[in-house]
Amino acid sequence: MDRMASSMKQTVSINKAINTQEVAVKEKHARTCILGTHHEKGAQTFWSVVNRLPLSSNAVLCWKFCHVFHKLLRDGHPNVLKDSLRYKNELSDMSRMWGHLSEGYGQLCSIYLKLLRTKMEYHTKNPRFPGNLQMSDRQLDEAGESDVNNFFQLTVEMFDYLECELNLFQTVFNSLDMSRSVSVTTAGQCRLAPLIQVILDCSHLYDYTVKLLFKLHSCLPADTLQGHRDRFMEQFTKLKDLFYRSSNLQYFKRLIQIPQLPENPPNFLRASALSEHISPVVVIPAEASSPDSEPVLEKDDLMDMDASQQNSFDSKFDDIFGSSSSSDPFNFNSQNGVNKDEKDHLIDQLYREINGLKAQLENMKTESQRAVLQLKGRISELEAELAEQQHLRQQAADESEFLRTELDELKKKREDTEKAQRSLTEIERKAQANEQRYSKLKEKYSELVQSHADLLRKNAEVTKQVSVARQAQVDLEREKKELEDSFQRISDQAQRKTQEQTEVLESLKQELATSKQELQIVQGSLESSAQSEAKWTAQIAELEKERGSLVNAVARREEELSALREQLEYTQRQLSSTQESICQLAKDQRKMLLTESRRAAEQVVQEALRQFDEPSLFSCAGSADHLLSKVRSVSSCIEQLEKSWSQYLACPEDISGLLHSVTLLAHLTGDTIVHGSTTCLRAPPEPADSLTEACKQYGRETLLYLAFLEEEGTLENADSTAMRSCLTRITAIGEELLPRGLDIKQEELGDLVDKEMAATSAAIETATARIEEMLSKSRAGDTGVKLEVNERILGSCTSLMQAIQVLIVASKELQREIVESGRGTASPKEFYAKNSRWTEGLISASKAVGWGATVMVDAADLVVQGRGKFEELMVCSREIAASTAQLVAASKVKADKDSPNLAQLQQASRGVNQATAAVVASTISGKSQIEDTDNMDFSSMTLTQIKRQEMDSQVRVLELENELQKERQKLGELRKKHYELAGVAEGWEEGTEASPPTLQEAVIEKE
Repeated sequence: MDRMASSMKQTVSINKAINTQEVAVKEKHARTCILGTHHEKGAQTFWSVVNRLPLSSNAVLCWKFCHVFHKLLRDGHPNVLKDSLRYKNELSDMSRMWGHLSEGYGQLCSIYLKLLRTKMEYHTKNPRFPGNLQMSDRQLDEAGESDVNNFFQLTVEMFDYLECELNLFQTVFNSLDMSRSVSVTTAGQCRLAPLIQVILDCSHLYDYTVKLLFKLHSCLPADTLQGHRDRFMEQFTKLKDLFYRSSNLQYFKRLIQIPQLPENPPNFLRASALSEHISPVVVIPAEASSPDSEPVLEKDDLMDMDASQQNSFDSKFDDIFGSSSSSDPFNFNSQNGVNKDEKDHLIDQLYREINGLKAQLENMKTESQRAVLQLKGRISELEAELAEQQHLRQQAADESEFLRTELDELKKKREDTEKAQRSLTEIERKAQANEQRYSKLKEKYSELVQSHADLLRKNAEVTKQVSVARQAQVDLEREKKELEDSFQRISDQAQRKTQEQTEVLESLKQELATSKQELQIVQGSLESSAQSEAKWTAQIAELEKERGSLVNAVARREEELSALREQLEYTQRQLSSTQESICQLAKDQRKMLLTESRRAAEQVVQEALRQFDEPSLFSCAGSADHLLSKVRSVSSCIEQLEKSWSQYLACPEDISGLLHSVTLLAHLTGDTIVHGSTTCLRAPPEPADSLTEACKQYGRETLLYLAFLEEEGTLENADSTAMRSCLTRITAIGEELLPRGLDIKQEELGDLVDKEMAATSAAIETATARIEEMLSKSRAGDTGVKLEVNERILGSCTSLMQAIQVLIVASKELQREIVESGRGTASPKEFYAKNSRWTEGLISASKAVGWGATVMVDAADLVVQGRGKFEELMVCSREIAASTAQLVAASKVKADKDSPNLAQLQQASRGVNQATAAVVASTISGKSQIEDTDNMDFSSMTLTQIKRQEMDSQVRVLELENELQKERQKLGELRKKHYELAGVAEGWEEGTEASPPTLQEAVIEKE
């Protein structure tokens, strides 16, 4: 019974709120409708009543329906939106029907219905936003899911939503005669009443748009968001003017406090300007109502008033007739004794007093109402102040949170600095230890050098002494030889003399035997001979004595010579041992340097191999031509290493060239492996796997080759054949990955540009002709809604082709001007060959435009035939816009900023963007016009079946959300791969003149 009564009450209120009288909807009736949706948790009763109303025949009735429905969407139960989605197409049809009326409420109803449809679509796409759009900053961040693409799309949808609100606002103001006080008339209040809901929506949408734009400017470049800023400036100017005009109307001054926007719009290029933004707060009194609504007393107030009037009447009756408690209840004589005229007089007197009391009561009620209104106004002011204070508190809290975040970041930076300082201290300590070690080695080396120098000096002295001794020995031997010669001569002389004496003695003896007579003479001669013999004997003795002294001197000289020889041998042994220790130390140092260089080289190569699985490499990408240049450098380094290795084997003392070659080989190998891994990111799967395996194999072969440098015995066995084979394999794979665009001969670029631009123009003309042919076939074979949709879509496609054709002509003119101004005395072909990267960008952009036009015509043909998808046509049109934007960017990169041809090209580019938006809009409109939403009937289903269907729907929703997430990831990867491949084809990584458009710019152009 309660439910029936509530439904009946809601039905009565709906009929009272939505009527044909040109007066504002009474607040109590609208409030009853809102409460009814909360009681029944939906809007079934509302739509069951509305469907019986003639909304299509009475404009005032439709206008008041839009007002009440807007209130329900804002303040009603959340299920109101779900229950109303099935009537979305009916609202669109009604909007188009009322749009044919140019006077009265016709245009107002058409625009209001479009706004309601936009609001339903917005809340359907963004279910996190409630109907009244009241959200906190945290909920706003959660709505974007921390994805810049979601925030970007959400901002565009808010712009569209706010555009519909402002359009209704402006249309209502234009329909009123502002020269008169229209806000105090019932007709003017009927038109102005829905603007309260519009003001509430606009305040929230403006606040959220400002916050989202600040967030987008913190993530994307400023040039990318130029279109957003221009659109915001336009809406800011309109909203500020409409708020100012509304605040001056008498009708709004008592019902709502309209905020005033700042004098200047926010500066999104300065991040700190967000703290200066104040969210506009709209204040509505707690029980504000329209002027036509009369005050309604509650039931308790009526009962209290009746009781007070009854008590007053009883007291007056007792004063006049006496108290019934003081008289005898059974004595009627006193009452019957009163005359009838007196009773009439008393009754008249009582009526007069009652009328006076009623007048007093009315005065009291008027005074109380005036006091209540004053208190309500005061309450509104206090609530506004409270809202402002809350906003300031929230702003202070945000600033505190921002400062706290900055403090945490500073703490983190301080910790990082301390860690860096600690690591720096550790490095300095290690450096000091190495320095000390180096100093000790240097001192030891200095000592060894000093000792070596001392030994060399001693060796020189000993050598000098040995030379002197040898010279003395030579002199001594010469003197000895002279003495021996003289002794030999003396001996020979003495022997000869002895022989002669013997011969003389024999002759004498013979003469003595023969001649005894002459004995005296012979004896005399004999005595003389004996004297001479004694003399010679004395001389011989002296010579023998002298010979003995000489022999003693020679013995002494030989002893001294042997001592000097022993000293020389000891010095030579000490010198040879010192030289051996010095050679061994130098050899150990060379070995240590070679070992350390080998270890450092192995660490560099191992680090490069380890970086294959590093996530940091996935944010960068390499190119095949850069990899080939690295491979050529490595090959040259290997040849240099082999030469240094041969020199080291021939002369082990010369190790500097070998160390330099080993270090250079390690770093070049690491760079080659890293560039090979980054090149794999943009290569197809098969070549990427082959290149990865080849790089890893080359790293392992390099480590094996470096391992041969550890021992001297294995150094001769080092062979670089395996390394060269790996490099050959990497070179072959890299040449396969080279972009085909790089194979074009430079002298052919000029002709290719003209050919591609001519081919693009021909493709556009062919596409235009095909569209005209499809339009003729559609007019001949289709009728009704399908013909209307096909004409609208094909007409927008024709406009897009014409805009692209204008853009191509402007691009040709600008290119001709660039070539004429930049080539000097050279020919155009030489200019194109000189600026090959820029030329290749023009060729790629022209190909993309022609291909996009062909694909869009095919998609439009399928859509017209009923076998295609509207979404495919939308994507093709956006792709054409992106390709034309690339052509514009490639054309104007070398142009003069003051060139009139450049201005004409930019104007043509804006025309293409507008034509693309028209194609998308016509496609969306046609899709919504053709597709019919199936009405679901749940009347015959049981509770269990409904629960089962609900679970199935939830499962399907989760599956679709999962598929949507996967498709978004796939789209992101495809865009990233397309960006990389386009960068390889056009040489963006080589710092060319024409820088590529970023991924965000491509997204903006497509939007």
